[in-house]
Amino acid sequence: MKKAFSLLLALLMALSAVGLAAAQNPYEVTEPITITWWHAHEDQWHPYLQYMVEKFNEQNPLITVEPVYIGAYAEINTQLIAAIASGDVPALCTANTSYPPSYGAAGICEILDPYIAAYNFPIEDFGEGLIKATTYNGQQIVLPYLISTQVMFYNKTAAEAEGIEMPKTFDEMDAFLEKATLFNEDGTTKRYGTVFGGWDYWYYEMLFKNNGVKVINDDGMTTDINGEASVYVTTKMKEWIDKGYAYYAYGTGASTDMRQLFWDGGAFSVFHTSSLFDLYVTNVGDKFEVGMAWLPGGMDGESFYSEIGGATILIPAVATQKQKNAAWQFMMFMASPEINLYWADKTGYFPTRQSVMETPEYAEYLSRKPEMNNVVSMGSWINPRHTHPAYDTIANQWRHTLYRIFNEDAPIQATLDELAIFIEETLADY
Repeated sequence: MKKAFSLLLALLMALSAVGLAAAQNPYEVTEPITITWWHAHEDQWHPYLQYMVEKFNEQNPLITVEPVYIGAYAEINTQLIAAIASGDVPALCTANTSYPPSYGAAGICEILDPYIAAYNFPIEDFGEGLIKATTYNGQQIVLPYLISTQVMFYNKTAAEAEGIEMPKTFDEMDAFLEKATLFNEDGTTKRYGTVFGGWDYWYYEMLFKNNGVKVINDDGMTTDINGEASVYVTTKMKEWIDKGYAYYAYGTGASTDMRQLFWDGGAFSVFHTSSLFDLYVTNVGDKFEVGMAWLPGGMDGESFYSEIGGATILIPAVATQKQKNAAWQFMMFMASPEINLYWADKTGYFPTRQSVMETPEYAEYLSRKPEMNNVVSMGSWINPRHTHPAYDTIANQWRHTLYRIFNEDAPIQATLDELAIFIEETLADY
């Protein structure tokens, strides 16, 4: 009788412990659920993405993740806002690193700090810069899982054959472009020295910032986008475009057109994202060797900053708690060291976890992709993006303004003066 009582008491204690654990951690997944993940990863990455999703589903039998390609980051943003308004949201959503500040201000994202605490998730492994880039008002609102930065891809074979050196600073661009550009007999451009990615301000903005331009001044209310330094950089870019040395890739299909131009030998270099390194190498094939260089720094010879790019992953705040719990499990998986290195190896993104960079596997990865060392070695210069919630709106207007200057011959100073008025009126609303 005593033995039976002891067994019953032990069972009751075990059940109590399970109940207490559940009560202490309300984020556990306790029943089967299927969740949707909206993402922006193009066709070339789908095999890798599918591998990771299938691996997660196998490891988490109660959760089925269904990835859905929505389109580019801007399209995901549009559809996410519409979904939130309707209340029918995915459990997870990919967002470009430029969106968290505005999402945080609007309360779009689930605050992740309670989940991090409940699972003792090592958020500090991302490092101070990435944590700053993915928080809002001190609260973690997204997790980074694909991080890149701005680079120049270039024709390394032609560079060696023609004695072309990549520009280290902005004032070396003139000599570089003059040597890297080739013309046809009729004076038209045969090979552009470079191409500026005008479909996204991120690809060229460091040419301005490294030369002292502040799109939003430190007071948060004014801009020097129409100041002397900005006018000078804009004037030089306009001069290079007019000479046929470069062009500003803008509009529908601009990214695709720029890539193809480079692959076909119609551009010596392009300003793009390091995440596409493997894509560039694959599509160039055996035509030439692809090099990857750090962006030209400021004319002071000291400012060589770039900014974080890539993707974060978020949980919409209006999702159900069951969706959120399952989504958090997938977020931890996507940000894990194993998947972190897998993504980096299969693409051109950087690992986001500091612990990954200390492993033999990472050293082996760099040995296979030595061009990545040109960027990884400058990692301390990669900064978070501007955190003002209006920055994305303002910088996109800047992008459209430059199109008017470069392609429609709008007067530089007057047009930048108009932009400055728009920026300061926008800032006054915040």
